Amino acid sequence: MKKYTFTEKKDTRSGFGAGLLEAGRRNPDVVALCADLVGSLKMEAFIKEFPERFFQIGIAEANMMGIAAGMTIGGAIPYTGTFANFSTGRVYDQIRQSIAYSDKNVKICASHAGLTLGEDGATHQILEDIGLMKMLPGMTVINPCDYNQTKAATIAIAEHHGPVYLRFGRPVVPVFTPADQPFEIGKAWTVNEGEDVTIFATGHLVWEAIQAGEELEKMGISAEIINIHTIKPLDVESVLRSVAKTRCVVSAEEHNRLGGLGDSIAQVLIQHDPVPMEYVAVNDQFGQSGTPAQLMKKYGLDAEHIVKAVQRVLLRKKSTVTSLV
Repeated sequence: MKKYTFTEKKDTRSGFGAGLLEAGRRNPDVVALCADLVGSLKMEAFIKEFPERFFQIGIAEANMMGIAAGMTIGGAIPYTGTFANFSTGRVYDQIRQSIAYSDKNVKICASHAGLTLGEDGATHQILEDIGLMKMLPGMTVINPCDYNQTKAATIAIAEHHGPVYLRFGRPVVPVFTPADQPFEIGKAWTVNEGEDVTIFATGHLVWEAIQAGEELEKMGISAEIINIHTIKPLDVESVLRSVAKTRCVVSAEEHNRLGGLGDSIAQVLIQHDPVPMEYVAVNDQFGQSGTPAQLMKKYGLDAEHIVKAVQRVLLRKKSTVTSLV
């Protein structure tokens, strides 16, 4: 098993800020809009360098989506910025009607996603956003795992034509992917190869999956860990290739168990290659106030719970094999 280390921790929202600045430097059509959360979205550097390409909309998220859709008609590539809850749930009608339906080239950039928003509590901790956005025809859904990958994704989506939902977070997390990495939309990244079980992880759960893999190795269990940074379009080929080898699956995500990455994986399996599967996700609940670490543990989203899910699915795999003999 390849070992991953880190020398620093950074928030993925800062990766977005750095990526937005670089995307603006590379493409003069890139513009940014914000709903009164410039500091939270780390947009200051972009505003300083390109003040004429920044638009402060204020606390009017629905209006921001409409303006962004209109700007694409003139050739602009708008990046909208606010919290994930306000980027999706509050403005779903505007996204559906004004952006997705007409295939507008808007990049919906959503910070403070999931439970790790922390102390702000359930009203702000949206756990349904991936499901909401992946159901929209033509919408690309991306959920990167660390600062470097978020920066790379932010740059890459400027070159992709069509609506994109880019999801990132508030807490500092280990930076373990290369600074110069290429980012290919729709292409999964095999973090570690293994033989006994596949762990498909996304976002903050990728690092937890790596930690779980190290614990499993001590138990003599070989885990294949795959980072699904692009949830839609899903890399079906990589999913099926891995499952053909390991014959059982755990999905891991900071999202509701219903409608997220796990459901996308399950759809592929039921259509092509049904095998035992376990979910690591929030079990159809709202969040609570607490530190990110407290909430990840309470709702079963840490490395410890990934290990337990692997143990459960391996027992099911064994019983399935036994019943076939």
